Amino acid sequence: MGKFLKKYCFEIILILPLTLYIMYFTLVPVLETIRLGFLDGATNEFSLSNYNYLFGRDDFRKAFFNTVVIALLGLIAQLTVGLTLALMLKRAFKGKGIFRALILTPMGIPTIVSGVALLYIFDTQGYFNEVLYRGSEALKYLGLISETYRFIPIDWAEGGMRTILLVVFGDMWKVTPIVTLLLLAGLESIPGTVYEAARIDGASMWQTFTNITLPLLKPAITMTVVLRAVDLFRIFELPMILARKSTPVLATFAFEEYRVYNNPNVSGAASTILLVIIFTFILLYLKYVDKGEGLA
Repeated sequence: MGKFLKKYCFEIILILPLTLYIMYFTLVPVLETIRLGFLDGATNEFSLSNYNYLFGRDDFRKAFFNTVVIALLGLIAQLTVGLTLALMLKRAFKGKGIFRALILTPMGIPTIVSGVALLYIFDTQGYFNEVLYRGSEALKYLGLISETYRFIPIDWAEGGMRTILLVVFGDMWKVTPIVTLLLLAGLESIPGTVYEAARIDGASMWQTFTNITLPLLKPAITMTVVLRAVDLFRIFELPMILARKSTPVLATFAFEEYRVYNNPNVSGAASTILLVIIFTFILLYLKYVDKGEGLA
């Protein structure tokens, strides 16, 4: 051991600050959170009481369900929109630079600011309700409907599926530039000679997309899904701003338990469950969908 330390003394000194940083600001807080989750607040003994308590609560089950639905819908929406935009940006067309700048604009906006901007749009007094009202007035004027849409203004933050869709839309608007850039980088790495050979063989656009683009884009899609899934499962700011308690997710639930109800043990248990979900999702995806090829 002494010989090893003497031989690699300089290298150890170089990596020591980073190692200490990771330990004290990442590893120790995570381990402490897991410990709190298994520690009974009343008896100060290790047990599963916090988890039994959590799964017996309706609001936790609701937060769990909301988190999973937002993650699944968000992944589908972001991959669909991001891939469409990446395919468009790969082609050469007039005004491509301006179009690309407009698409990338949301990436530079802080999440808090984008959440407030979405409130301005989707609040009961927001201009999206104004657009719906003007549209229904136009339909009424044309004789297509007999009265103005009676549910206007719509409270998009009152909870349920409409609030979930609002959060999914808000997150998609914020992160689509990142998804587009990741997929565009994957598209740019595909050799042009492969498409030229497909054209010579008479392949249609759909056959080229399904048999060439998607298989060769698999590593980029894998990386995008893993990165976005982790972010979607731990989503916090947008549900906190747009939905508050009407549509809780696991992260906001854990925050409320810790900060509002001063219950760190239950908060630690909820955070640990969120941590397990994220690791489980990554492992299942790599094993059954990607089979370890995407990150190779």
